[in-house]
Amino acid sequence: MKKIIVPIAFFILSATAGKAQTIIPAQYQELVKKLVASLPKEDKSSNNSSAKQSESLIEFAKSMLGIPYRYATSNPKVGFDCSGFVSYVFSNFGFKVPRSSREFSATGKETSLENAKVGDVLIFTGSNSRVRRIGHVGIIYSIDENGIKFIHASSGKAHGVTITEFNGHYKARFMKIVSII
Repeated sequence: MKKIIVPIAFFILSATAGKAQTIIPAQYQELVKKLVASLPKEDKSSNNSSAKQSESLIEFAKSMLGIPYRYATSNPKVGFDCSGFVSYVFSNFGFKVPRSSREFSATGKETSLENAKVGDVLIFTGSNSRVRRIGHVGIIYSIDENGIKFIHASSGKAHGVTITEFNGHYKARFMKIVSII
């Protein structure tokens, strides 16, 4: 008989103890209701919030136009290389992204050019398009009837943060696109 009573008593005590820990005392229930009511309302449209986030990200990136190119650097006071720039921009918005252009290939969600959106990361080969190894990244700046433009830290003619058309030269170097936002 004791063998049955002990487990039943243990079960009843466990159930009531667990319930007691989840009940908010009456004096605090009103305070909790007020605090919850004062929280900012969340936008239920994730597309709208991601579009706003992309817009803010691009505005921030645009504020760095003209910062010089500097290999292996991610400091706006000194300069940026391509992945340093992209990493710096996304990190500013709380995203955990890699520092190396090659590692961007395994970050976020791969998407197609047809489904690309502002804020996505374009991944390219290095300057030699025949060597199919990742070597450059940039952020989609705009998409319109004239095509895609992206913002990046270029070691080329601009030799700094610039906005470039996704044209024949870059299309030949294109490897993939990933969505992080």
